[in-house]
Amino acid sequence: MLEIGEDLQLGFESEEEDDDLSDSELQEAFGKGLLKPGMNVPQDKPKKAINNVEGLKNSFTELKKNLAWVERLDLTNYPVVDIAAKAENGSEQHEGNEEINVEDDFQREMYFYRQAQATVLEALPKLNKFKISTKRPEDYFAEMAKSDQQMQKIRKNLLIKQTSMEKSERAKKLREQRKFGKKVQTEVLQKRQKDKKAMMTAVKKYQKGMTDKLDFLEGDKDKGKKGASATKSHTNKKGPNAKRQYKDNKFGFGGKKKGSKWNTKDSHDDMSGFRGKVAHGKGGKKFGKGGKSNKRPGKEARRKTKARK
Repeated sequence: MLEIGEDLQLGFESEEEDDDLSDSELQEAFGKGLLKPGMNVPQDKPKKAINNVEGLKNSFTELKKNLAWVERLDLTNYPVVDIAAKAENGSEQHEGNEEINVEDDFQREMYFYRQAQATVLEALPKLNKFKISTKRPEDYFAEMAKSDQQMQKIRKNLLIKQTSMEKSERAKKLREQRKFGKKVQTEVLQKRQKDKKAMMTAVKKYQKGMTDKLDFLEGDKDKGKKGASATKSHTNKKGPNAKRQYKDNKFGFGGKKKGSKWNTKDSHDDMSGFRGKVAHGKGGKKFGKGGKSNKRPGKEARRKTKARK
């Protein structure tokens, strides 16, 4: 059985002596609630750094293989001189003496880039010396790492993405057009309300006798007439087109058709064609060529004639 005094030192005793408490005793203490969070804190002991130079040399000797440089292709060199820094400082820095701020990502990446440049400048002459080609031939063909089926899946996914992007662009354009249409509609409604308000104000002024002009009743008609007359005059100046001229030359110009039978003041006053006998029924009506009347007898006369026969 565990006591309260032992419970306070449970965490420290478990760290110093691992074999003091068995699993059954720990389970029993956990069931009674004697084990609480924070009592047992594992403490990692700091690792000892050992600089085993001899062991590292032995391992390097075992891994090293005495092969030609063509098989290894390894180079160790410093980066090329930074031209920009040389122009700013005015003095050339020696190899290996350049100070690099490891926290500056751009400076660090540029250091790696210049180191790769120096490696290429040193490796190319060596490869040419061993007659190793450094350029890919024109008829070079390399098989793809991925199968045709995988590439078809990739192409399908790309097409799906492209289609979705096009749909989103069309939807965006439609939304913009709707916004523009709503804006135009709002402007038209506002203009109508403004014109209506101006007309109501003019009507009130006329009713109160403040003005005797009725120009507000015409509205935009005058403007329309002016615009139409200007357009018509502009068209008449040019004259009829070639098609109209050809038809006028072929068929002639018949003049006015609509309203041609209307009376005018001159036709109303003209009495040259007036015949009084005909107008009052005195001249009588003549039928036939000889001037004889060809009137059919009435029904009663026809019946009597038939009875006599």
